[in-house]
Order: sequence, then structure tokens, then C-alpha cells
Amino acid sequence: MNKKERIGIYPGTFDPVTLGHLDIILRASEIFDKIIIAVSENPYKNPLFSLEERIDMLRKSVKHPRVTVESFSGLLVDYVANKNASVIIRGLRSATDFNYEFLMAQTNNKLSKNIETIFLISKTEYSFISSSLVREIASYGGNIAHFVPEIVGKMVKTKIYKKKT
Repeated sequence: MNKKERIGIYPGTFDPVTLGHLDIILRASEIFDKIIIAVSENPYKNPLFSLEERIDMLRKSVKHPRVTVESFSGLLVDYVANKNASVIIRGLRSATDFNYEFLMAQTNNKLSKNIETIFLISKTEYSFISSSLVREIASYGGNIAHFVPEIVGKMVKTKIYKKKT
């Protein structure tokens, strides 16, 4: 009898991807046979990077044989079901994150009883890092090297510079 492949979906905007995101991906890869990083189009946010740029950023940052990067739009539970996955992976930095993520997990469970959400707690050194914080620091010319992979730092600086000119 074949064991079913354990597929986890790690959704997000990833604008930009941070070291905290990468830590969650690495740790989740120890739990699942396959991780799909699902980059959200999310028309309600105003991202710094285009969808294609965010996907490129993740592909350059994540080099793992069991991790793929894709985009999605629409309901996350529909995407998860289409990928034959049953688990949504979410990272938690704080109690504030938990409150929001708990409500989202409950909502997703109501929409599809076959989908579970697992929470991975951020390591202490990443617990304060957010994409919005990185964008803000970079917009003032601050050093973001401790928050993002080197390639992402270069992409953020280039994008901020172009936006200012």
C-alpha cells in the first residue's frame, strides 16, 4: 500500500520574502514530503513587487528539492484542494498573529473540513521581522541585511530606488 504524499501549502504575499519566511519553509520541509509556496495575487493589497517579481524572489531564495513556488488567486481552500494537499502552513510571530491566523484557520475549516492548518512558531531571532517592516526600513535607506536574503536585499534596494526616481 502506497503512503499518501504529505503536501503542505505555505501561502502568503511575500512582499518581500524574509529570513523568517525562509525559516518556516525550511522547518516545514522536515515535516512534509512537498511544500508549495503559494504566492497570493491579493488584489486588496498594494505590493511593492509584482506577482512575477515575488515568485522570482522566492525561487532565487529557496533552493530545496521538495519546495516549489507558484501563484494563486481566489479562495485558498480551493487552491489547496486542487493541489491535493490537506494542510495549510502558517508562521506565527506573536499573539497578534495568532488571533488573526486562528480566525482564518477556523474560516478555512468551515469552508472545507478536509483542510487543516498547522502553525509553526517563529524562532526568536525572526519574531519581529515582517515584510512591511523591511519595506519601511528600506524606504528610509536603512540596512535590511539582517532581515532578508542577500539577493532579496538587492532587489528591494533596486525597487525602492526606481520608485523614488
